[in-house]
Amino acid sequence: MTGATLVREAPAGPAADERGRGRPILIIEDEPALSETLDYALTREGFRVVLASDGVTGLERFRTENPRLILLDLMLPSLPGLDVCRIIRAQSNIPIVILTAKDSEADKVSGLEIGADDYVTKPFSMRELVSRLRAHLRRAEMGADKPEAHVLSGGPVELDVSNHEVRVRGERVELTPKEFDLLENFLRGQSRLRTRNNLIDAVWGVNYFGDTKTLDVHVKRLRAKIERDPHNPEYLVTVRGLGYRFLHRGDAGGFGVETHQG
Repeated sequence: MTGATLVREAPAGPAADERGRGRPILIIEDEPALSETLDYALTREGFRVVLASDGVTGLERFRTENPRLILLDLMLPSLPGLDVCRIIRAQSNIPIVILTAKDSEADKVSGLEIGADDYVTKPFSMRELVSRLRAHLRRAEMGADKPEAHVLSGGPVELDVSNHEVRVRGERVELTPKEFDLLENFLRGQSRLRTRNNLIDAVWGVNYFGDTKTLDVHVKRLRAKIERDPHNPEYLVTVRGLGYRFLHRGDAGGFGVETHQG
């Protein structure tokens, strides 16, 4: 099936997600059985689906179909999934969710660091996958076509970029410059996972040669200033073995999220 492409329309009727009839979800996966299962499940949920069975064809479909979200396998013929992710992320902010049988931390971190929004390790729950896809689509739609924000918000936090001020539950909170930059990075991320290396590069710069303990200390200080209970955070949570995520509504559901301090 190398190079094959299939487009399946969302079903008509009240159960269909009307938004799914426009831009599709692109699935780049070379295992026919899994592709067909995903196609069937997502179509039943009301999404329009486009399939591609190798990396090169996946890039072609990305450029011609203008998808809403991409499910991307890492082990692909013709062009590896990590290369596909890197190329797409250089051109678009479309949500990308990695599908992989590779359960090593290095593979997950590599995908996330080059721009993937999430990862799912095979085998996975289809119900949970669909729920996560909907969450990523909601976040993408909320952020679409918005002007550059001068005031960023998430959970109980409001951050005024221009005036360099932060309020938590309406009360002004003093942050150090690095704490401010770190919080701004989280708030601009719209609940995306931030690996430790991502955060260090963004806040301390790519030439920083210290260890990640500096980051962990700053996260601990931020929690003390924004969380009701810093030892059981609702918003600034740890993703085990990978990094941190700022949950805008305090919803700690998701892959690998730990709600305790770490």
